[in-house]
Amino acid sequence: MGVRDVKSAARTVDVLEVLGALEGQAISLRELAERTDVPRSSLYALLQTLVNRGWVRTDATGSRYAIGVRALLVGTAYIDGDPRLGLAKPHLDALAAELGETVHFARLDGADVVYLATCESQHYLRPFSRVGRRLPAYATSLGKAILAERPDAEVEKLVPADVPRLTEHTLDRPGLLADLALVRARGYAVDDEEGTLGVRCFGVALRYGSPVTDAISCSVPVARLTPEAERRIVGALAGAREAVERAAFGSTPAVF
Repeated sequence: MGVRDVKSAARTVDVLEVLGALEGQAISLRELAERTDVPRSSLYALLQTLVNRGWVRTDATGSRYAIGVRALLVGTAYIDGDPRLGLAKPHLDALAAELGETVHFARLDGADVVYLATCESQHYLRPFSRVGRRLPAYATSLGKAILAERPDAEVEKLVPADVPRLTEHTLDRPGLLADLALVRARGYAVDDEEGTLGVRCFGVALRYGSPVTDAISCSVPVARLTPEAERRIVGALAGAREAVERAAFGSTPAVF
């Protein structure tokens, strides 16, 4: 028999997750109560505790709330202590230097991918991203590379039947399943403006653990992408994947 959630702890996590998803934007007590389904009286007391501890901050009026600096410190500790990211980071840096484009390292979390590292392109025209960004796995090359490592039955459990569209190019679930078959055949995933208009991304899964949870990618504005550049990116990603996996299999990092 499983252990049930402690209500106060569950509410605290719910509050922090809602505030974290707002990317620094402030929200009122009423709006937060509606999103968390917590009574305002209980929520107010909880928020005061989190404000005092630095996990939540308020505006000058004390009536609006946003994520606090303590959340950043804990998130940074996760990234700094992650053994897989530590192994991959030098190869991610080398990949960015070789291609001159934006590269990412991300991990599957539920049905989303979370960006754990980003090396930005030096070009003026470049995709926007940041560490901690969360996107649906079905609309990213990172996510599709990871999903392709799973059987379709498992993918169907992760991806809703009625897929919310991020752009006009976002695939529905049947289209996604067909695309994942292509990913398995060719060895890499492509996000063709499915997550962000004007940006094409190429991703490969990192197969150093089971089930596969991590992937690396390269994002390029469509306006700058040529067939030759695409071939170069795909080849460089394959080389980086091989280097990361070789480093992982040659070490014994702690896995949590």
